Amino acid sequence: VQLQASGGGWVRPGDSLRLSCAASGRTLATYNMGWFRQAPGKERGFVAAISRSGSATYYAESVKGRFTISRDNSKNTVYLQMNSLQPEETALYYCAADPALQAATMRNGRPGYWGQGTLVTVSS
Repeated sequence: VQLQASGGGWVRPGDSLRLSCAASGRTLATYNMGWFRQAPGKERGFVAAISRSGSATYYAESVKGRFTISRDNSKNTVYLQMNSLQPEETALYYCAADPALQAATMRNGRPGYWGQGTLVTVSS
């Protein structure tokens, strides 16, 4: 499966942004999906994950209540709605997919498929 992330940009602190991850080559419904981010000078870290059907979602503690991961399997697309963004969340955001790695454990695993990053800059 090929993944294409989009929707990044520059926003002010407190603003919202929605990222999209479009899949091609295989149907997205067979993959558990996740979003990760890598800030300058830091390691890539887990943000959120969603099960194949979309019935289960998981979040990093730092984004709970502000970020929402969702998916539309009919459009082969996964989304990450980000609200109340803060400057420390400036990072490259990556979407990832795996047919076997469960969404519940994606925070500790390494998905097999990655999209290119989309840059989110939060600055006043």
